[in-house]
Amino acid sequence: MDMNKLLHVSTYAGRIMLESGAETYRVEETICRICYSFGVDEADSFVTPTGIMVSICHDNKTYLINRVKSRSVDLNKIDKINELSRTLQSEPMDLSHILKLLKEIDNGERYSIPLTLAFSALAAGTFSILFGGGFNDLLAATFIGLIIKIVTIKFQKLSINEFFINCIGGATAASLTLLLVILGFKINIDKTIIGAIMLLVPGLAITNAIRDTIAGDFLAGLTKAAEAFLIAISIAVGSGAILSFWINTLGGNI
Repeated sequence: MDMNKLLHVSTYAGRIMLESGAETYRVEETICRICYSFGVDEADSFVTPTGIMVSICHDNKTYLINRVKSRSVDLNKIDKINELSRTLQSEPMDLSHILKLLKEIDNGERYSIPLTLAFSALAAGTFSILFGGGFNDLLAATFIGLIIKIVTIKFQKLSINEFFINCIGGATAASLTLLLVILGFKINIDKTIIGAIMLLVPGLAITNAIRDTIAGDFLAGLTKAAEAFLIAISIAVGSGAILSFWINTLGGNI
């Protein structure tokens, strides 16, 4: 058995999961499960939000470090790789075939842009209703949510830092809401803005931070909690700056 190839395949699977928003303990479990399915004597993995370290023992010991440079949310990839690792325990496969399957999962298409925009807009409008808004707030938040998603997608393609993307997203939500008010639309400013910026709120990061901490992965839990906190600050900075200008400079009210 080629130990180096097994290491590359298992860490590749872990990297895809970590980049797709998987919990740290799930990534570690999947990596070890893949290694054990090939009969290694011992397998250990240590995963942080930005890196993967794996060691396997089978006649000799080999180490591999894999750097994780980007993170997003793709639960479909996580589910597919998790299922693949479980299948390997009952249906052995060749490493080359596993690598091929992983590449197919990694390069698989996500939802189309129009579908993503449509459901993002719908989610923003729905959140405005959830927080007590009316029909006008629903329409306004739906429109603003659509614009925010377009803006964030464009900036992500330019590889701009996530802090600034969320800051711009929050500013966009506040600016468009106030613009609609100026144009005479009768909407609740707070309900509309809250509904729109919910698209930017790091819900998965917060959830994973709690789950990793409960699972005993304190380093990953604290890291993800800090990430979620910074994202929340960036949203507040963007929307707060616009609202502050509206109230203190233009004399508006909320």
